[in-house]
Amino acid sequence: MKKLIQLVVFSALVISNQSQATDRKITIDSKQTSNHQVKILGNKVKYSATIGTQPVWDEQGNAIASLHYTYYQKSGVKDYGKRPLLISFNGGPGSASVWMHLAYTGPKILNIDDEGYPVQPYGVKSNSYSVLDVADIVYVNPVNTGYSRVLENDKGELPSKDKQKELFFGVNADIKYLADWINTFVTRNNRWLSPKFLIGESYGTTRVSGLALELQNRQWMYLNGVILVSPTEIGIKREGPVEAANRIPYFAATAWYHNKLDANYQNMPLTTFLAEVEDFTINKAIPAISKGGFINIDEKQQIAATIAKYTALSETFVLRNNLDIPNAAFWKELLREDGFTVGRLDSRYKGIDKRDAGSRPDYWAELTSWLHSFTPAINYYLQQELGYKTDLKYNMFGSVHPWDRSNNKTGENLRLAMAQNPYLNVMVQSGYFDGATNYFDAKYTMWQLDPSGKMRERLSFKGYESGHMMYLRRADLETSNQDVREFILNSLPSGPAKY
Repeated sequence: MKKLIQLVVFSALVISNQSQATDRKITIDSKQTSNHQVKILGNKVKYSATIGTQPVWDEQGNAIASLHYTYYQKSGVKDYGKRPLLISFNGGPGSASVWMHLAYTGPKILNIDDEGYPVQPYGVKSNSYSVLDVADIVYVNPVNTGYSRVLENDKGELPSKDKQKELFFGVNADIKYLADWINTFVTRNNRWLSPKFLIGESYGTTRVSGLALELQNRQWMYLNGVILVSPTEIGIKREGPVEAANRIPYFAATAWYHNKLDANYQNMPLTTFLAEVEDFTINKAIPAISKGGFINIDEKQQIAATIAKYTALSETFVLRNNLDIPNAAFWKELLREDGFTVGRLDSRYKGIDKRDAGSRPDYWAELTSWLHSFTPAINYYLQQELGYKTDLKYNMFGSVHPWDRSNNKTGENLRLAMAQNPYLNVMVQSGYFDGATNYFDAKYTMWQLDPSGKMRERLSFKGYESGHMMYLRRADLETSNQDVREFILNSLPSGPAKY
C-alpha cells in the first residue's frame, strides 16, 4: 500500500510538472498595473507601472508574436497629451530591454557600486535621477527577448526559421513590425497627442533610426526626438583608413584611464587630451593610413611614434600592425605586462586569461560582470516587485540569428525623417571607454548624417567617462539622465513645424 501511495504521489508530481511545462507560453494579450512612488532630484513622484503583453499581427489580422513590455506613467497628470512619452529599446540584435530599464532611465536601478560592479545581495534600489519626472516611459522587448515570443499557429506549429527571419529577424523586418506595434500601443494608451521620443542603445540605435522614418511614412506618427546611446554605424560606412584611424581616440582614452601614458598626457583632463588625439586622427592618421604600403617610410615612422605615445603601445607593435591595430589586439596588449586584459564594451574592466600570450582576450570581462548583476535583478524585480508571474525564462539574449543585415539605410532614413519633420532632434550619447561602438565612430557618424550641414543645430553629442553602458557609473548616471531630461524639454514644440 505504501508503494502504491508513493507511485500515486510520484505520478501526480509528473503530471503537475508536465502541465507546468506545457503552460510555459506567453499570454498573448494581457496587462496588470501597480502603483508606486520614487524620489527624483529630491521630489516625490507617484507613478503606475503597467506590465503586460501586446500582440504583433500579420496583414490578415492573425497574432503571430506577442511582445512583453513595462510602461511607467506619472500619476495625477491632468493632460497626458502634453506629457512626453519615451519609447525605449536595447540592441544586440537579440538583447532584452533590461539594460536601460534597470540601470538608466527607469525608476529603479540594480544594486551595483558607484563604478558599476555587482554587489550582493542582488536586487534593485530607487533611481533618484530617472527621467520619469519629465516623461512616461515604455520598455519594449522585441521578439524572443525578455518574455516576448513567436506564437504558434492554430495547428500548434511555429513558423519555419526562414519565415521567422522574414517576419522579425532583420534590419527592415524588425523596424516594420515594431512600428506597427508602437501604433497599437499609442492608440490603446491614448498617447497620440503626446510628444514622442525614441531611445535606443547599441543595435537599438539602428532600430530607432529606422523607426523614425517608418513611423512617419507608414504610421503617420511624427516624433520630437531620437536618442542614440552608444550607436552602431546605422548604415553609414566607416571602412578602410577611417575605420583604422577612428579607433585611436578610444585607445588613447583607455590608456589614460589605466594610467599608462607619459605624465604630460596623464595629467591632462581626459577631454583636453582627447581633443588633441582627435585632431591628429582627422588631419594626420587618416591621410597617412590611406597611403597604405606606399607611404614614405619616415612619415610612417612618425605616425607610428605618435600613435604609440597616445595609446601606450610600443612603436614596434604599431608598425607590425601597419598602423591599423585591431581592437582585440589592443584589449590583449595594453595591460599584457600587468597580466590583465581590458574589456570590450567597457575597457575600465580588467580580465585574466589562461595565457598572457596571444592576440585576443579569452572573454569579455565587462559582460560577465554585468550578467552577474542584471540577471538576478530583472527576474526579482519583475516577479516580486511588479508581481508578474510566469514560468517563461527571461531571455537576456534571445535566439534571433541569423540576422538579415542587408539594405541597412537607417542613417539615411533618420536624416530624411529629420528633413521632413522640423520638430525632430537627435542626441548621441557615448562612453569614452567603449571599444565596441567607440565614441569617435559615433561622432563621425553624426558628422556624416547630414552632409548638407543644414540640420547641424538639431544634432548634439554627449560624452562620458565610462563605457558602452555609461550610466552604470554613478556620476554618469546623474549626468546622462540630466542630458536626456534637458534634451526632452528642449525638444518640445514651441511653434509651428516649418522652416
